[in-house]
Amino acid sequence: MSHFFAYIARMRFISRWALMRNSYTENIQEHSHQVAVLAHGLAVIRNTYFGGKVDPGTVAVAALYHDASEILTGDLPTPIKYYNPQIRDAYKQVEAVACEKLTAMLPEKLQPVYADILRCPDPEVEELVKAADKLSAHIKCLEELKAGNMEFRAAARQTEKALDEMEVPELKWFRENCLDSFQLTLDEME
Repeated sequence: MSHFFAYIARMRFISRWALMRNSYTENIQEHSHQVAVLAHGLAVIRNTYFGGKVDPGTVAVAALYHDASEILTGDLPTPIKYYNPQIRDAYKQVEAVACEKLTAMLPEKLQPVYADILRCPDPEVEELVKAADKLSAHIKCLEELKAGNMEFRAAARQTEKALDEMEVPELKWFRENCLDSFQLTLDEME
């Protein structure tokens, strides 16, 4: 009996932003879906406007599973995860062990496929997923601020600074052409 997919389905029980008062909750399943949509979009933008040749489907799949290890580890808040290099490196090791444990839940013939998805060995795919992950966090902050939740003011500045520091042209394109829509109401988007 393989428990892998049953564990993946439990992503909906892992909450994000645990140290913050949220106007709406977000779990890692919802977050992973949004990251997959954004990463896929960034890949399409790369191919369309910047001469890329990345497979948007591969990028989307990597994004869907990018936080799968958190099923076993939980979502460690960013201020703790990146408090110092020792904690960051130790947590990366914990994530790797969690991914190995998840992969071992699969039938042997499926393990190589999912091992590659969970560890994302392609640097170009990883770059787009990381950009989409940070973009998703920033969008969450913008939406919380739009709802009047000032608890996310500092996080919005931090995520914006992190996006500014990324040298990903398609991310810049997305921010210039798409990001402002996330601050509008439904009626304003018509």
